[in-house]
Amino acid sequence: MVSVAAQFVRRVGMVFLLAIAVIILVTPEAIAASKLNYTYSELPNHDFAHENLQAASFARADVRGSDFTGSDLSRAILTEGKFMEANLTEANLSEAFMDQVNMEGANLTNALFVDAVAPGTNFAEAIIDGADFSGALLDRYQLSELCKRASGTNTITGTDTRYSLNCKD
Repeated sequence: MVSVAAQFVRRVGMVFLLAIAVIILVTPEAIAASKLNYTYSELPNHDFAHENLQAASFARADVRGSDFTGSDLSRAILTEGKFMEANLTEANLSEAFMDQVNMEGANLTNALFVDAVAPGTNFAEAIIDGADFSGALLDRYQLSELCKRASGTNTITGTDTRYSLNCKD
């Protein structure tokens, strides 16, 4: 049985390594090399449905109310983005770096957050039916809040939402 202190040290180490990776990856050259750079963009209610947005940058972008239905946002950088009331139904956010993102009231039905890094992300009132958070790094508080309303099974991976969040009971 792993002690609480050992778990804490492991998580801090993971966050530290991820922070270093982000610093290396999110240099101006890396952002410039990305074909899709929406950093600091103001695009509320924009239609991104079914778009290939792999590794795109939405850092500090305001895309509230936008439609990302079925879009591929894998490995995207969403740092401090405003995704309130956005529709991310069946969107792929696997391995996305999404620290401090505001997803309040977003529709995340059947979305994939597999191995996403989401410290400080706000999921208040987000619809998470069937979302798959397997391997995602989430704050303990957000995890407990998500577990209160987690339900459904992801139609893409077949993974139960509560199971992917490691919810107890």
